Amino acid sequence: MKTLNKLFIALFFATLSMQAQQTPAIAQTGEITLTGATAHIGNGEVIEKSLIFIKDGKITGVYDARTTKMPLRGEIINVDGQHIYPGFIAPDTTLGLVEISAVRATEDQDEVGEYNPHIEAIVAYNAESKVVESMRPNGVLIAQAVPQGGTISGQSSVVQLDAWNWEDAAVKRGDGIHLNWPNSYRRGRWWEGEDPGYSPNKDYKSDITEIENFIAQSKAFTSGDSSVKNLPYAAMQGILDGTQNLYIHVDSEKEILDVLKFKEAMNIEKVVLVGAYRGYKVADAIAKANVSVILARVHSLPDAEDDDYNISFKMVKDLVDANVTVALGNSGEYWQSRNIPFYAGQTTAHGLSFEDALQLITKNPATILGVSDKLGTLEAGKDATLIVSKGNALEMSGNTISHAFINGRSISLESHQTELYKRYMEKYERAK
Repeated sequence: MKTLNKLFIALFFATLSMQAQQTPAIAQTGEITLTGATAHIGNGEVIEKSLIFIKDGKITGVYDARTTKMPLRGEIINVDGQHIYPGFIAPDTTLGLVEISAVRATEDQDEVGEYNPHIEAIVAYNAESKVVESMRPNGVLIAQAVPQGGTISGQSSVVQLDAWNWEDAAVKRGDGIHLNWPNSYRRGRWWEGEDPGYSPNKDYKSDITEIENFIAQSKAFTSGDSSVKNLPYAAMQGILDGTQNLYIHVDSEKEILDVLKFKEAMNIEKVVLVGAYRGYKVADAIAKANVSVILARVHSLPDAEDDDYNISFKMVKDLVDANVTVALGNSGEYWQSRNIPFYAGQTTAHGLSFEDALQLITKNPATILGVSDKLGTLEAGKDATLIVSKGNALEMSGNTISHAFINGRSISLESHQTELYKRYMEKYERAK
């Protein structure tokens, strides 16, 4: 009986270890030298034979190995023939907020109520998520955890994807507030006897007025008696003083133009359009208003019957040509966020170079999210958050990550998927 008990306990802990999240990597000590790889800096520059130094979690130098005489230091990692990129950034996700969409108990991405600017998604972030773990083998090391629902959903935060808890994960807490813009058209409620097709939304103007009134009341509150407590109004302070982004989720051409008018009327400095499906039609107006764009997931079918089949791919080029700062988003999804390098790669078939496409998931999102001082490019002084790939990481055939670092920490690339891959590869090897 004792033997059976011991066996049961051993199997129990073995099962736990199989299901457990990868233990976060320890802090970097000493120095690391990466030598020989083609370095894609993230700003359009490429160094074919690079020499990159890392110390105390920071990049201390990026050089051309063919011309520099600097000696190698610390741990030397020869990655000759491979490619180095800044860690990929996935904005507009519910990573860590949803684990299994079909299981309500694993969803924590929205709150009751219409106006929740004081709600922070970061406090619900699950650092032990299996989905979060599956991002890293594709090179996605940074994400934006975004709340959902209501008119004002709450505040998002930027997180790194190798952490013990949400405090450890936070790169930038409260980077902005998310507003869902009303639609000028809506589908009829067939269950109430209405025509199920699209028709003008008779409440569109009043819905906008309600948003404007909320912001006006927030301005009055933040400039008034500070002894009175009102969490939603107080939470708008960062939007009003320009220290936070206002992310406005909007798609149609008319609504986008209305958002630009709203930005000017309300005197809001930092506005980012999220989704922006028809943004390419008013790209010049967006650029003139100095507004950035996080596009919806480009691996999507066209919205309308008369749209080009490839509209989701080629709209990126139109916005870039208009000098709009563009990042590729994930439409508030979570598990598909690991495909963001392939979203970027897809745009190269529709007018962008690979280096321009790379900026869509590195430099540009870092700039939009307000973390470009730390992330987005391979430059001295920035966080050593980067990946090494055996091939072109924007292509499925080349995206084979051999090394990944977050703040100089060499992180695990194992996940539930990689374990299953090895398991079944072994099965077929035995069958030979």
